[in-house]
Amino acid sequence: MNAAMDAMHDFGVSTTQYLQTNYRDAQGWFLFISFAADLRNTFFVFFPIWFHLRESVGIKLIWVAVVGDWLNLVFKWILFGERPYWWVHETLYYSNSSVPQIEQFPMTCETGPGSPSGHAMGAAGVYYAMVTSILAIVLKEQNANSKSNSWCMRGTLWTLFWGVQVCVCLSRVFIAAHFPHQVIAGVITGMIVAEVFNRVQWIYSASLKKYLYVTLFLLTFALGFYVLLKALGVDLLWTLDKAKRWCIRPEWVHMDTTPFASLLRNMGTLFGLGLGLHSPLYTENKKSKNASFRLGCIVASLFLLHLFDSFKPPTHTATLFYLLSFCKSATVPLATVTIIPYCLSGALSGDSKKHL
Repeated sequence: MNAAMDAMHDFGVSTTQYLQTNYRDAQGWFLFISFAADLRNTFFVFFPIWFHLRESVGIKLIWVAVVGDWLNLVFKWILFGERPYWWVHETLYYSNSSVPQIEQFPMTCETGPGSPSGHAMGAAGVYYAMVTSILAIVLKEQNANSKSNSWCMRGTLWTLFWGVQVCVCLSRVFIAAHFPHQVIAGVITGMIVAEVFNRVQWIYSASLKKYLYVTLFLLTFALGFYVLLKALGVDLLWTLDKAKRWCIRPEWVHMDTTPFASLLRNMGTLFGLGLGLHSPLYTENKKSKNASFRLGCIVASLFLLHLFDSFKPPTHTATLFYLLSFCKSATVPLATVTIIPYCLSGALSGDSKKHL
């Protein structure tokens, strides 16, 4: 088993070397793809757009992203996946030959286990949910004489979907953050999560109590799993030391890539969505649903959330960092669903009164 994994890892390192050597001119593109595939863009970009265009799709995107990333964390704790940038330095596989030289980048030094790839899993889940939602919306409005157009639409969207997934996978391998089998596993599991939520309907009518219960369940399950394995002598934070030891630039090791940072970020997002959907302000905002108001909400949300994202919680105290990360993540859907539409509605109604 170890020999097979070593051979698989060696193939992955060779693939990384090949990409870095032969596609060095595409370095900027690969780095951009890794940035764009981060789940943060789902919360700060895709969710505000979709929520104000088609509320149900926005809600589904949050559930797919949060539950998918939570599953990714659990899988990583179970599978103990290595990452190329530290594996090449610690393995005995190259004891009789020279260690391959692979380049590192600012997004290389993630601190969690590598399998499955979180970027690949998140991108696959979110884009799968968006593609299937667009197809469901468009095909529902088409008549029986539009079969040729529907096939064209399907072909275009699924080609775009797979093009994105290939780019994300190549990007993660190029920057030496993942092995090829890890990104493939991420794509498959991400699509499965999205397909499950395509068939789940209760999330669109879930009560605040249910949001609270689901958030607490996901949080306590992950923490309980961590405590249980730690009691059995399993150190689930073993990768943090490896990242600090083998990353060539200490400032490239970010606390927001640690397992608990993603856990608190996701729980905050889900809890904030529940608060927003059951706020009295949200009920008031539902009265204003014309196209210009929706467009205004999208523009205002994207602008203000971009400014809000520039706030980075201090990292000198881990507990404070995790607490502020939770609060920041909860504020994003809460602001998108209630605060920004309420303020915009108030501003528009105030302007209309002045003109009377």
